[in-house]
Amino acid sequence: MTTHFAPFPPLEQQTKPLLTTKEYCYYANFAEQTAWIHACKQSGPVRPIKVGRKLGWPTAAVKALCGVAQ
Repeated sequence: MTTHFAPFPPLEQQTKPLLTTKEYCYYANFAEQTAWIHACKQSGPVRPIKVGRKLGWPTAAVKALCGVAQ
């Protein structure tokens, strides 16, 4: 028997203000390359915030994109 574990908790349970790129791509069903292109061209449905050398994706915007109530 194979057990499938979700890599992240349901989006409804996320309470932190920013998501990592991996989390954003998991919830929005994007490839990470797509998220990076959106960030570079500033053309995606969610605008990332730079945190040092990494990108943080606003949880509220990702919930709105995915149609999850806040």
